[in-house]
This record gives sequence, C-alpha cells and structure tokens, in this order.
Amino acid sequence: MPKRPVRLTARLWNATPPGRMNCGRFAITLPLLLAVAAAGPVYRYQLDGAGSSVSARVSYLGLGSKTARFPAMRGSIRLSPDRLDAIDLDVELDARAMTAGSKTDTAYLKSKAFFDVTNHPTVRFSGRRMVMTGPLTARVDGQITARGVTRSAVLAVTFRDLPAKATGREPIQLTATTAINRKDFGMTSYSVIVGKKVAITIQARLVPG
Repeated sequence: MPKRPVRLTARLWNATPPGRMNCGRFAITLPLLLAVAAAGPVYRYQLDGAGSSVSARVSYLGLGSKTARFPAMRGSIRLSPDRLDAIDLDVELDARAMTAGSKTDTAYLKSKAFFDVTNHPTVRFSGRRMVMTGPLTARVDGQITARGVTRSAVLAVTFRDLPAKATGREPIQLTATTAINRKDFGMTSYSVIVGKKVAITIQARLVPG
C-alpha cells in the first residue's frame, strides 16, 4: 500500500509533492513571524496623582479667564520604545474634586449647567495612536468623555526625556495640551459671559508599575 504524504504541522510545506515549499502560505506566515520577532518590550506606567496636575481655562467676559483644576486623577500608559505609535493611554479625572477660583465658581462648574458631577462624576481621556513630530514632541489621537458625551480630541505632547530611550525603570514626565468646545459636551449655559473654547493643560508624571 503506498504511503500517504506527510503534512507538517507548521504548514510551510505541502505534501504534494513531498519537499516542495508552499510559497503562498509561507508568504503569509513569514511577515507575521517577523513582526512577532521584531516586537520590542512594552512598558507600563501609572499616573502619579501627587506629581501631576490638570487644568482647564476658559475666557470670561472677554477680558480675563477662569481656571478649573482637577486634583484627583488616575491613569496609565503602555508604550514600546520600538513602536511609539502603538500607545495605550487612559486618564480619568474625578470631576467631583474639581476646584475653581471661588466657591461660587466651583459650584457653577459642578452643577448641571456644566459638568453635572452628580450624574457624571468623571472626565476621561483615552489615546490609542501617537505620531512623533520631533524627538521630544508628539501628537496623540484619542477621545475625551465629559458629561456623558464622547468627542475626538488631539493632545500635543512634549516629553521631558526621549521616549524612544525609555527603559521602563525611570519615571516619564510630559506636558500635554488640547482645546475643546464646551458646547460639544452639552455645556451651553452662560454663552454670553463664558467663552466656548476650553484650553486644557496636563502636567503628568508617570511611574513604572
């Protein structure tokens, strides 16, 4: 009885005839193998709330500005020095801990007219793609969720140290800025005296963990 052809489990060879490479399957498999082999280390960092700050500034009466600060936050970032584009960033702010210039301003911002912290206690930013614009500067594409509404947002980021040289052992420090239209999040009150553009600044210190 003739022997049946042997099929290798790796499926890089076709048993008809024995010894001939299945180039089509190999062409699909090889890039995947190379991608896995080339993948560098991925480091995870936790946001140091005590060493970080977030502020949101809006124009007031067209002459000055009002600034809200978010002292309570948490977050994490995962990045690979070899694949800085594939970032995984999540930051969550506790809107209930927000403070402004006075008790009156703080109360207004926490009310239903603005952040409505009773029903929406957190503000969240997530980023999944980073484009380096220089050795220390980058653009992070992501989303901001506030007051139950999610909108696309872009962070302009400046690192203190080269992210491509990250080792996963030292803290990462960065400054990030973005601007949103508060009306896009349902904050439409006081449009005559309070500007619609909100400038957000993040000073972040991230520690390995």
